[in-house]
Amino acid sequence: MRDTFVATTSALLAADPRTVLVLADISSDAFAPAQRRHPDRVLNVGIREQLMTGVAGGLALTGMRPIVHSYAPFVIDRAYEQIKLDLGHQDVGAVLVSIGGSYDASAEGYTHQSPGDVALLDTLEGWTVHVPGHPDEVPGLLRAAARHDDRVYIRLSSGANRAAYPGNDLTVLKRSDSGAVVLAIGPMLDAVLEATRDLDVTVAYSNTPRPLDTGALVTLRPAEIVVVEPYLAGTSSRVVAAALSHVPHRELHLGVSRTEQRHYGSPADHAGWHGLDPAGLRASMVAFLAG
Repeated sequence: MRDTFVATTSALLAADPRTVLVLADISSDAFAPAQRRHPDRVLNVGIREQLMTGVAGGLALTGMRPIVHSYAPFVIDRAYEQIKLDLGHQDVGAVLVSIGGSYDASAEGYTHQSPGDVALLDTLEGWTVHVPGHPDEVPGLLRAAARHDDRVYIRLSSGANRAAYPGNDLTVLKRSDSGAVVLAIGPMLDAVLEATRDLDVTVAYSNTPRPLDTGALVTLRPAEIVVVEPYLAGTSSRVVAAALSHVPHRELHLGVSRTEQRHYGSPADHAGWHGLDPAGLRASMVAFLAG
C-alpha cells in the first residue's frame, strides 16, 4: 500500500498544480524524485509533525490541497491539537495518510503503534476515514480525496486481503437469512472470511468506516451484528448503534484491545494476542452467536 501511495501521489503532483505534499522525514527518500521535479510542492519539515500539520493548514487556506504523511502515531496522536485547530477550527481540509496503524510497525515498539487513531478523529467533526484492505483500493480513494477540500484520513496497512473491492460502498460477500451479520473493515476481511467459512452468517466489507454506509447496513436487517476493525475495539459502536437504534439487535465489536502488549513480536503475533487472527475471531463469534 505504501508503494502504491507513493506512485499515486507522485502522479497527482504531476497532474494537478494544486496538490502539495508535506512530510516530516518519513518516506522522504521514496518521494525524492517527486521533490526534484516539484521542489515547491514537496515540502519536508523534518521531524516536526505538529509543524507539518500547521503548514498543511496554512497551505489549505491559500487554496492548495495538502497531502500529509507519516506513521499513524505521529500524524494523528502527536499532531492531534494541530488537527483540531489548524484544520478543523479553521474549517479547511487536508488528506492525512498514515502507515504503521495499530501494530504493523511492531518491530519498532509502542512508539510506532496507534490503535486509537480513528477513535481520536471521531472526537472531531467532518472527517472521512478510509481503511483500504488491498493496494488496488488506494489509488481511487486517494484520487477522489485530492479532488475536493474536505478532511480525509487514509489509513494504510502492511497487511492486505487477497482481493480488492474498489469504491467506498458496503460490499456483501456472503449472504445468509440467519439475521447474523459480520462487518469486516479494511484488512480484516480475509481473517473474517476464514473465521466464518462454515458459519451461517452474512459477511459484509467496507473500506470507509466514516461515513459508514449505514443505509446498506440497515438493509441487511441484522438481529446480531459483529464488527471487526483493525484498530481499537468498539470504535464504530456509536455509529452502528445509532444506525440500528430502531430495531432490536445485539452487537459485538472486535478490534485491538485496550490492554497494551509490551512484547515487540510480529504483526501476526499481535493479531493473535488481541484475538484478531482467524482462530480468535471465530471463538469470539461462536460464543456471541450462541448467546
